[in-house]
Amino acid sequence: MNEARLSGSLIDRDAAAALMEPLTDLVVLAGAAILAVNRLAMKIDGKIDGSPVTEADLAADRIISKGLARLIPQVPMLSEECVPLEQPPGDGSFFLIDPLDGTKEFVAGRNEFTVNLALVTNGTPLLGIIGAPALGLIWRGLLGRGAERLTISDGAARLAEPIRTRRMPQRGDPWVVAVSRSHGDSRTEAFIENRPGAVRQMLGSAVKFGRVAEGGADIYPRLAPTSEWDIAAGHAIVTAAGGKVTDTHGSDVHFGRGRKDFIVPEFIAWGDPAAAL
Repeated sequence: MNEARLSGSLIDRDAAAALMEPLTDLVVLAGAAILAVNRLAMKIDGKIDGSPVTEADLAADRIISKGLARLIPQVPMLSEECVPLEQPPGDGSFFLIDPLDGTKEFVAGRNEFTVNLALVTNGTPLLGIIGAPALGLIWRGLLGRGAERLTISDGAARLAEPIRTRRMPQRGDPWVVAVSRSHGDSRTEAFIENRPGAVRQMLGSAVKFGRVAEGGADIYPRLAPTSEWDIAAGHAIVTAAGGKVTDTHGSDVHFGRGRKDFIVPEFIAWGDPAAAL
């Protein structure tokens, strides 16, 4: 990514809607590149923070970066695998990308890894696409236009169906909580314990957002630091599907506002916005 590409370009809802299909195609292509990598023979490097990066991460990043540069070059992009922007995007629009979310799951041979692509406008994720290539699924959403789940077949996204979050459990019914398979923490566990009888769904990567968006889970809390590119696409999809993403105080989570290293201290994805009040 080139810092000189930073601009004040603003993508509104109508423009974002026109981009949905070509952006989905990019996510499908990136997912196919990941699946083409031999996990048993691939090279694995370590980042400064100790997390792994593989040739699959880099292959997916190249496809998305080149595709965005061709599709809409006036809008800046920030990817986990690229050099960070010298300054936060602030107002305007930018793409936020995690080309392979759940690298640990991928390396371990599991199928819960995703390609995450979000379009952020004025600090809020407006459009989000999460592709789970090994599961053959895509979740996508656009604020004000709804969300849907698609299947991937023969290298293309097909069979879209609308999805909605569900109402919070009524008294006596258990909460279904999407929980990270690889990133547990004591604050999140304490939060879940406050919902007696909660049923934990152990999942990897941004698949957890997809489960909340389609009504398969009630909530996805993570009360430990993560990165903006990990959650921006899921934020847009859950919100478009009728849910809400907040911090523990019920405040909105914003993006590209200058937090050090683009870290999000905590978040909760609620299927029912009323539960966040």
